[in-house]
Amino acid sequence: MTREWWRGAVIYQIYPRSFRDTNADGIGDLKGILKGLDYVASLGVDGIWISPFFTSPMKDFGYDVADYCGIDPSFGDFDDFDAIIERSHALGLKVIIDQVYSHTSDEHAWFEESRQSRTNAKADWYVWADPKPDGSPPSNWQSVFGGSAWEWDGPRKQYYLHNFLKSQPDLNVHSPDVQNALLDAARFWLDRGVDGFRLDALNFSMHDPELRDNPPSGAPLETVTRPFDMQIKRFNQSHDDIPAFIERIRGVIDEYPGSFTVAEVGGPEPLAEMKAFTADGKRLDSAYNFDFLYAPELTGPRVKASLANWSGEPGEGWPSWAFSNHDAPRSSTRWSNADNFEEVARLSLLLLLSLRGNPIIYQGEELALPQGEVAFEDLQDPEAIANWPHTLGRDGARTPFPWSSHEPQAGFSNANQTWLKVDPAQATRAVDTQSDGKESALHYTRQLLALRRSLAPLLIGSSEILETDDDIVAFVRRAGDDAVLCAFNLGDRTLSWSPPVEFCDAQLVASEAIGEEHGRVLREMAPKSGYWAVKKGS
Repeated sequence: MTREWWRGAVIYQIYPRSFRDTNADGIGDLKGILKGLDYVASLGVDGIWISPFFTSPMKDFGYDVADYCGIDPSFGDFDDFDAIIERSHALGLKVIIDQVYSHTSDEHAWFEESRQSRTNAKADWYVWADPKPDGSPPSNWQSVFGGSAWEWDGPRKQYYLHNFLKSQPDLNVHSPDVQNALLDAARFWLDRGVDGFRLDALNFSMHDPELRDNPPSGAPLETVTRPFDMQIKRFNQSHDDIPAFIERIRGVIDEYPGSFTVAEVGGPEPLAEMKAFTADGKRLDSAYNFDFLYAPELTGPRVKASLANWSGEPGEGWPSWAFSNHDAPRSSTRWSNADNFEEVARLSLLLLLSLRGNPIIYQGEELALPQGEVAFEDLQDPEAIANWPHTLGRDGARTPFPWSSHEPQAGFSNANQTWLKVDPAQATRAVDTQSDGKESALHYTRQLLALRRSLAPLLIGSSEILETDDDIVAFVRRAGDDAVLCAFNLGDRTLSWSPPVEFCDAQLVASEAIGEEHGRVLREMAPKSGYWAVKKGS
């Protein structure tokens, strides 16, 4: 049977505002993505995921959509987008874009109509509710960004729900009419040539119609950064009807053979939803959560627990994995210190590319970019501004991509000022400084991706977790007669560990080190080290 292109594919995430600016306005654009596609293809990835570029007032930088079928002028136009599709496909890259079905901008025409009266054609397209008799909000639900998830609206004399910013009213996805409109938007982009979708905040798309209060989480105030963390989100999200809507999405996807869907599923206990959203081959293809995106440390128990959740049992979906993205501080900084930054950056990539599923590489991970430094006065992220200094916010992961260390704005833009300042520490790791270096992170990434592509077990193989010391993570990936042993010491001390007998004579083909001759597997593993070892079947 032919393998689906996406099974085991490596996806490269592009955050458009920060990737490349071609019109000198300080904001990345679609032409910038087009200009960078040859570079992305040279990495050896299989596809790109482009974060939102839709029409938007940009209060949440594109995740507040004002027109699902429009392109914001700050990014370009449809000619630019069509050129991306054409060039990507010519380079062998698939193109995935975001779909935001949980909420829109308050400047969306749907919301502007909905708020006019309680009887218009779109009156129930958003989540509206009367106040309690004392005038307070309908429930105790809190927004992700802080404060009540309800906002009073004068024209309707009702509250509307917003799980995120108050300028991001929640759609009433329980409504068949809303579902139909969203599915029409999906068809619009599939007709345009996209190869699939990443579905943003999908578990926020339906709420409890009875608007029952969430119970307290019990988290003490000193341990949280926002009131949202002080509730168990039982009723404002994760409604049992979401999987039925997902099956409708799958029906549309199946009209376009070869299309791929991956859901973002957040929350303290996302596993059940991830399994439900991807069950039985009749819903979404894949899902990823935040197991690693906000983890302050990379530990053996965390990795083993996460991998154990995806054993490949019948009816189970296909996992995807991300260590960094546009919302989370870069893993290279979270998991390292000044003494081991380089090794940890390579080790993280080695681990990411060995996991059963789809690795998602965030722009700059291939350069081992550290988290960007953004001063308070330069912050753009509304979450960071609202919760300063208790949260790092998202701007540090969104600083402009460095193309050239010797050009103004690190080659990102010709503008005198960019939407976020270029971090000088990242500029020293620009593409031009790493392109020819045999010991650079970029060279390491290209070598590792090429090697992975040649090893079927790492693309589609099963994954067997081995019993090990807490700090050691080891698993065997198998496909047919071929097998790859993946072993990692995530601790801070050298440990002795013997591989299974079948791998005693296996050949090391990759490690976190650069420039080493690969021999047989080691019996001692240095701290923050790892390797792949290959045993060919007869």
